[in-house]
Amino acid sequence: MRCPYCHHLETQVIDSRLINDSHSVRRRRRCIACDRRFNTYETAEIRMPQVIKSSGERVPFDENKLRTSMMRALHKRPINQDHVEEAILAIKQTLQQQGERDIPSQKVGELVMNQLSQMDEVAFVRFASVYHSFNDVSEFTQTIARLTQPKSNHAD
Repeated sequence: MRCPYCHHLETQVIDSRLINDSHSVRRRRRCIACDRRFNTYETAEIRMPQVIKSSGERVPFDENKLRTSMMRALHKRPINQDHVEEAILAIKQTLQQQGERDIPSQKVGELVMNQLSQMDEVAFVRFASVYHSFNDVSEFTQTIARLTQPKSNHAD
């Protein structure tokens, strides 16, 4: 690490502490040449996978696009913004844990639908109608019927 004061290349770490819920490290350093002290911060760089659209085009994962699409589905629904942010974080963590460099946009859509189905059924149907390009009312009613079916507690 280069000293920001004298630009000497050798510094000594005096102290290290975890910050921000253990996602970053603050290091207190001392320059070997000028004896001045300074802090450095380290955070892990976690790259999100590229999204492969249905056209085959690869685009960077866009958290803002994800947030916008969820907020459209949740428009005028009684859902707190914190719940939306938690859902976005859960989606991002799922994608990161898969460890893939590329992820189909369909998988992202499924993750969004899963989160919305847990948050608000109306928002889920709204999102699903756009995501699946519903053509008529019968597709809406089929989706709603699936939502209202009792959940089975046993494996088939």
